[in-house]
Amino acid sequence: MENNSQPLVSIIILNYNAGNLLLHCVESVLQTNYENYEIIVVDNASTDNSQNECKEKFTTIQLIQNQKNLGYCEGNNIGINGANGEFIVILNPDTIVESNWLKELVNGYQKLGEGIYQPRFLTTDNHKILQGTGNMINLFGFGFARNKGDLDEGQFTKPERIGYASGTCLFTSKKIMNRLEMFDSFLFAYHDDLDLCWRAALENIKSYYIPSSIVYHPREGYTFKWNSFKFYLLERNRQYCLLTHYSRGTYFKMMPALTIIEIGVFFYYLKKGVLLSKFKATLNILKNFKHINSRYKEIQNKRLVSDRELIKIFEDDITIPKMMDSEYNNGLGNFIKNLSQFTRKFL
Repeated sequence: MENNSQPLVSIIILNYNAGNLLLHCVESVLQTNYENYEIIVVDNASTDNSQNECKEKFTTIQLIQNQKNLGYCEGNNIGINGANGEFIVILNPDTIVESNWLKELVNGYQKLGEGIYQPRFLTTDNHKILQGTGNMINLFGFGFARNKGDLDEGQFTKPERIGYASGTCLFTSKKIMNRLEMFDSFLFAYHDDLDLCWRAALENIKSYYIPSSIVYHPREGYTFKWNSFKFYLLERNRQYCLLTHYSRGTYFKMMPALTIIEIGVFFYYLKKGVLLSKFKATLNILKNFKHINSRYKEIQNKRLVSDRELIKIFEDDITIPKMMDSEYNNGLGNFIKNLSQFTRKFL
């Protein structure tokens, strides 16, 4: 796994009770045709013994065992701090990689320059179904995977800039990760990749999609599924990003539209039976407003790109997972799109 003519890449796999998925993931990584890499498995206090089974089967990996579940953000930060590579890959344990996945990401970085990169995702059980051709940020802070669930018909086959790189498989340099101070541990999980790449974009570090790098991922991730805790984190972290990343001037201009979005999210959560998650998300934002204001100042002091310039790459449209009641989602998606298009006129 060492080739001094190639830069060292540290592949960080964060595990939490992933079972055999972790073993299959590491096994596929070991078939990588890029030679100079290290594998660091960070375990968030799993109870299924998958981390020890992985170390026993693949003795060359490094295993870091946390004493409790630190979440996606801090768990990966620990892996980054322990990494020796010039480059970093954040890889979910429920993925399977093709042999040239890493070489294509490195090549993309060398051609396009400093940035944060993601591969093309295909569904694990059907390689003709896309899981994502780049992640996008909606004007109101919703993140989504482009083309998720669509038939792979050769769309988006050229490297291009995207809204943000998916944390399912995220590639960048350790220098950039250190510059951005890694993932924001306040978020715990979800929208962590959106937050990271939005902060990066404010510092003129772009996110890119490399379609020649192929990674397979299940239709839905193995952790949290669609439960009340996931709905809570998604909504709380979306609000957090809006409050910390947009300038106060932009945020106040968007207030009428954001108020309408609040009402829409309220009724959506009511329909999904997780209204309590919406209340908890809003209460947590209010409870942590002092921290949020401090974080806002930190991010704004570093920014190099204006909101007006940045939102040019933000989407009006939004893709809501089809498994969440598609008929209702289409109406909600169209409503958000129209409101976003209208709001842009005032920014």
